Amino acid sequence: MAKKNQTLGEFIIENQSAFKYTSGELSRLINSIRLAAKVVNHEVNKAGLVDIIGAVGETNIQGEDQQKLDVYANDIFIETLTNRNIVCGIASEEEDDFITVNSQDENHQNKYVVLIDPLDGSSNIDVNVSVGTIFSIYRRVTPVGTPVQMEDFLQKGSQQVAAGYVVYGTSTMLVYTTGHGVNGFTLNPAIGTFYLSHPEMQFPEDGKIYSVNEGNYIHFPQGVKNYIKYCQEEDGDRPYTSRYIGSLVSDFHRNMIKGGIYMYPKSSKNFDGKLRLLYECNPMAFLAEQANGKASDGVQRILDIEPKELHQRVPFFCGSKNMVEKAEEFMRK
Repeated sequence: MAKKNQTLGEFIIENQSAFKYTSGELSRLINSIRLAAKVVNHEVNKAGLVDIIGAVGETNIQGEDQQKLDVYANDIFIETLTNRNIVCGIASEEEDDFITVNSQDENHQNKYVVLIDPLDGSSNIDVNVSVGTIFSIYRRVTPVGTPVQMEDFLQKGSQQVAAGYVVYGTSTMLVYTTGHGVNGFTLNPAIGTFYLSHPEMQFPEDGKIYSVNEGNYIHFPQGVKNYIKYCQEEDGDRPYTSRYIGSLVSDFHRNMIKGGIYMYPKSSKNFDGKLRLLYECNPMAFLAEQANGKASDGVQRILDIEPKELHQRVPFFCGSKNMVEKAEEFMRK
């Protein structure tokens, strides 16, 4: 049973037996993510004081402008996970291909791969809006002791053993699941320790918030347009409130606490959607389902999608169960 104000370290130790595999490796992996998150948090919080905001003048594999903090966060997470000899492979939204760890050591027994979006919503850094980190953890499917292969990363979201995010906001929180509910830990910056502040987080079944970039309205499919109009109609508990930050972590976090739906549908500009299945949609879908929510591409469950490539994009509807089902209903029509 989660105890409020318990440290993240204490929580991990106490709940280690609930993990599907109890070698302690997964616990050490989550501890490594905690450490890297604290380093990135320190840099994010002083971003206005040092020369680390703005673009670096390069684009990533997605064709997006890389911010200086994108590169910094990417380097920190990869370095931390690699140096602590815990994972056998890493895939990052900022990298063209996956990274093989310990491929020269025939005796390495590392069983886990990590997929990570090091700094989600980084275009908001310059204007001091909340950003975040998203991570997803799988147990490898190729033989232990051999170099990782693409199939270790192209697993369905339903195969995740852990997933979570860090939100760097008015307070810094680490929220994660290992398939036994969702718990949130808030960083006490004075002593650098995460404490359990939000035990057993749950989406309300209904909500009054819809989060979508309405600037793209003209490009949306008709079913999405109709659902947005439904959200705006005056009827019963509607109209809903429109809230869109433009940082998936922040929008998801608010909707999980208050009740709402986040939507990034396909459009005539982004026919396959814009969000990445492996780095964003799968981990958030795993969290949503563990917190009594729902995640879909508008037609099928996100966690059932068979990935075809590392940087695959999909439409994304996620949040309070009844709101997602209503959106799907409009899409079917």
